[in-house]
Amino acid sequence: MIHEKNKKGLISHRSTLFLLIFLSSAISLFAQEQVFFPAPPVDSTAKIPLKERPVTKRFGRAALLLGISETAPFLSDRYVRNVDYAQIDFKSTGYNMNPAHWAWDDDEFGTNQFAHPYHGSLFYNSFRSNGYSFWESVPAAFAGSYLWETFAEVQAPSINDFINTSVGGIILGEMTHRISNKIVNNRHTGFRRQVNEVIALLINPTNGLNRILDKRWGKAMRNTKQTDSSKISAEFDIGQRKFNTGDMIAPRYGWYGRMRFLYGTPYENYRIPFSNMSIQMEFGKDDSSLVNSVSVYGSLAGWEMKSTEKMKSYAILSANYNYLNNEAFYYSAMSVKLNILTDLGLMRKAKVNTNVGLGVVVLGAVPDAYADVQNRKYNYGSGVSFNIGGGVNLLEKFYYGLNYRAGWLVTLNGNPSHFYLHTVTSEIRYMFIKNVSFCVEPGYYKLYGVYNNLPDINRSYPYIRLSLRYHLSAQQ
Repeated sequence: MIHEKNKKGLISHRSTLFLLIFLSSAISLFAQEQVFFPAPPVDSTAKIPLKERPVTKRFGRAALLLGISETAPFLSDRYVRNVDYAQIDFKSTGYNMNPAHWAWDDDEFGTNQFAHPYHGSLFYNSFRSNGYSFWESVPAAFAGSYLWETFAEVQAPSINDFINTSVGGIILGEMTHRISNKIVNNRHTGFRRQVNEVIALLINPTNGLNRILDKRWGKAMRNTKQTDSSKISAEFDIGQRKFNTGDMIAPRYGWYGRMRFLYGTPYENYRIPFSNMSIQMEFGKDDSSLVNSVSVYGSLAGWEMKSTEKMKSYAILSANYNYLNNEAFYYSAMSVKLNILTDLGLMRKAKVNTNVGLGVVVLGAVPDAYADVQNRKYNYGSGVSFNIGGGVNLLEKFYYGLNYRAGWLVTLNGNPSHFYLHTVTSEIRYMFIKNVSFCVEPGYYKLYGVYNNLPDINRSYPYIRLSLRYHLSAQQ
């Protein structure tokens, strides 16, 4: 994992790498269906197995990959980077094994909220990529996080690191598992197949390593019955945004880009975890980080409430990861929500969708105006979240949407306090040529902090985005 020494630069480099991988994966996913360029013909001389190989659970290899995910960064920290926190010995390990010594650390925001969940995804995928189901792979994220906190660092095990690495690792892990498998089409050969294999490896190293060990890398073969056939659509925005920092500083302008993947649909296979995902990333010219936001929504389970020719209504339990880090405002949380989603066809060319959600914030990081910790300018807390919203689509050309999200968090570590967060987002979109739209998105973030022994705070962070959006229709 990334820690104190040179961590700001390392986070920046990781953000850049994450962005490049995300861009590459977008191209690879849609190149599968000849959206960008024609697929090369399959090598007719390649041997295609007559029988599908059944999925087997390989505990030995899964445990080995979990061990590699632990030892590789540790050996780098200790013997290459030679950082202090990796100089463990029997005394420090014995101290860490005592549950009474667990504490909260003060690492920088990007380290705790972005780098740690990514590391946890490697623990999770060590089992997920070796034949284990979603729920069967969940313990690997918790076990990997505990082992790292106890045996890989000198300082006391961190409560927030354990939760971020475990829960965040599960959400990002299942997301990367599905996307990496979607990218590689076993029937393709040639240069593009090799490029896709490399991109899938970067997104999910454990799955890529398994493909190498199984001699499946670049080999033409029949897609198995487990091959992912979920539909994927995407939106790519580029434009200008203006936001107010909330402290009387003049509003700032800058270019930004955003990518959004929609994987599966809420109304199909809804009993299978993460059969429906929404993945969004925003980046831009900003003082705080290149990657300004990462948001992942994944369905865990669903129940049909009403389904007719004109109306569909489902209850969906979801796991959510949100990371927001720009010059105006930063916030991160992992939550579990029950969502009521409804699609209604008012007439042949008019559709209305609504959403209502209520859930638990497992752990959230909220800015603290009075923080006196050198690196950590935020509090950790848990609480509840709520959202309500909807949109109207006319003639597949005009769309208007309005959404409200709220959160209430009680501080678990930091200045004694509790926080109310309010977010209003809206969107006006007009498709003026096929697959290209002009979008206007005004909105604001509002943070109200109630402190036990300090003056309360009440700050608003309004923003507006203007962009051109390119739509890519759902592909199998």
